[in-house]
Amino acid sequence: MLRIKKLDIFISRQFGMLFIGTFFICQFVLMMQFLWRYVDELIGKGLSVEVMAQFFWYMSLILVPQALPLAILLSSLITFGNLGESSELTAIKAAGISLMQAFRSLIAITLIISGVSFYFQDVVAPSANMQFAQLLMSMKQKSPELEIPEGVFYDGIPNCNLYVQKKDLNSGMLYGIMIYRMTDSFEDAAIILADSGMLQSTAEKKHLVLTLHSGEWFENMKSSDVTGSANVPYRRETFISKKIVLDFDNGFNLADASSLSNNAKAKSISQISHDMDSISHEYDSIGRAFYKDARFMLLGSQKISRSDSMRIKKEVESGKFNVKKKFESLTADNKLRAVNNAMSTVQNNMNELQFKAMVTGDGDKLLRQHKIEAINKFTLALSCIIFFFIGAPLGAIIRKGGLGVPVIISVLVFIVYYIFDNTGYRMARGGMWAVWFGKSIATAVLTPLAIFFTYKANNDSVVFNIDAYKKVAAKLLGLRTKRSITRKTVIIETPDYEKDRQNIEQITKEIKQYATTHKLKSPPNFINVFFKYQPDHEMERIGELLESTIADLSNSKDRKVINCLNEYPVIMVKSHTRPFERKWLNITAAIIVPAGLFFFFRMWRFRLRLMRDLKKISETNKLMTDRLTEMKEEQTAR
Repeated sequence: MLRIKKLDIFISRQFGMLFIGTFFICQFVLMMQFLWRYVDELIGKGLSVEVMAQFFWYMSLILVPQALPLAILLSSLITFGNLGESSELTAIKAAGISLMQAFRSLIAITLIISGVSFYFQDVVAPSANMQFAQLLMSMKQKSPELEIPEGVFYDGIPNCNLYVQKKDLNSGMLYGIMIYRMTDSFEDAAIILADSGMLQSTAEKKHLVLTLHSGEWFENMKSSDVTGSANVPYRRETFISKKIVLDFDNGFNLADASSLSNNAKAKSISQISHDMDSISHEYDSIGRAFYKDARFMLLGSQKISRSDSMRIKKEVESGKFNVKKKFESLTADNKLRAVNNAMSTVQNNMNELQFKAMVTGDGDKLLRQHKIEAINKFTLALSCIIFFFIGAPLGAIIRKGGLGVPVIISVLVFIVYYIFDNTGYRMARGGMWAVWFGKSIATAVLTPLAIFFTYKANNDSVVFNIDAYKKVAAKLLGLRTKRSITRKTVIIETPDYEKDRQNIEQITKEIKQYATTHKLKSPPNFINVFFKYQPDHEMERIGELLESTIADLSNSKDRKVINCLNEYPVIMVKSHTRPFERKWLNITAAIIVPAGLFFFFRMWRFRLRLMRDLKKISETNKLMTDRLTEMKEEQTAR
């Protein structure tokens, strides 16, 4: 029977507090990024607080499914990072509780959050998307806020260009006003000059009332009825005070949402399935109609039977019906006429096919958008689970809490997810990739990563140990460290100098023989190394003998002996013989040309380095032998 334990409650409480905080942080970051896309539609429109509140409310509902995976990733990483940093995770494991048992409560919570994410996308988000799209379209159609600058012509008022020399910000008075008012054409423009004036909006914000003082009105009367007399080409009016009403709708009105009926983001799974059937049926009908038109253009109304087709085929194969001969038999005028008719027919068919392709292409794009949104509802919910199995094991591995390392890792993981998801979405939307492949590529990339981190964390494997990676890189590149042997303060076992001297002399003879036999200066034989490799453990034996001798002499109190020991190079005893221990790996490396060339030149490099190391060992052996002989003579003299 499944029981809720105190550990489950403790971990759930830690995760829950962090999840709430990280969710609102992620929601805010995503809203700012989302808002930046529509900042041009919002600036300068004079939108009310109520409209802006609706805009942000619908935006937040739309972004909830996207914020949930990132919040789970960050909160789970911080939770287990804190447990590891405070050694609580070590205590949990010491009590015999595995990491997967510690994950148990959070896995249940993550599954619930994943269900909530799917519910939001299928029920809440479609309605929010529809309201948001309608609101955004209305914002785009709204007239900008009236802000008349000084010293330049302002064309924000329809059919009117307004110039103001100076304006008083406190009283709202405008000075030095010049207005070009257009009606039907440029020739019918009216020019209005005034010393001062004031511009005000009506109560319903549908019109502007421009009150002018001490000015003149010039208007061309060419298109007016009073232009019957040639003596009156225009009208001039001088006024002390005059009011002009200008059309300027500054109110906010919701646009008609009927044009958003094909918005796939504003539909649930059932609506998408129903509309996809309707769209497919509609465009199948269009395709059948296009097929009938093409058949009528090519074959006409006459039906061709199978026997007629077979008869024409036999005539063509037998050579009785030769198009080239028929064409050559025509006169020059008829040839030109036939070519022109053919080119005209081809051009007309191309234009018609381009139009039909555009129509059917719109249908294919609409179907792809519906499929993308249907799959996206499942992949976003699934990403909550995947992000948990990335964040929680990573927190247990790195054992770092707080908002430092976890935030960096979470951002990196989310960037990888976003790049793959956005790339797949664009490729699927454009029809370059299949929809299922484009929308599942991000999940397919992160799922093995989640399995890998969970496996490593559950087995206490080292993943982020920099020293381990340095060691592998040094081995691969052939890097090595110098010996650092110092005199010991307390010596338990005195070196056997006579035996060590004999070992050194033996090593000197063997390395000279090895260098002569194997010809280290010449390149290795490619066939023998990769395909006919014979085991070579001689250098391994010499290396073990040298290291045991050095280990024994490191107990010496003599400074010269210690200095000589530090002169011995650290040799690599296998790298010059073969790339791998197993024969099939060597054959595989040789078949893969770049890898084979890399290992071949790597081995040659190690052979040359071994030759220099053996020469250095011989020189150091001579110095060590001389010193050991001197020490023996000094001991005998005493």
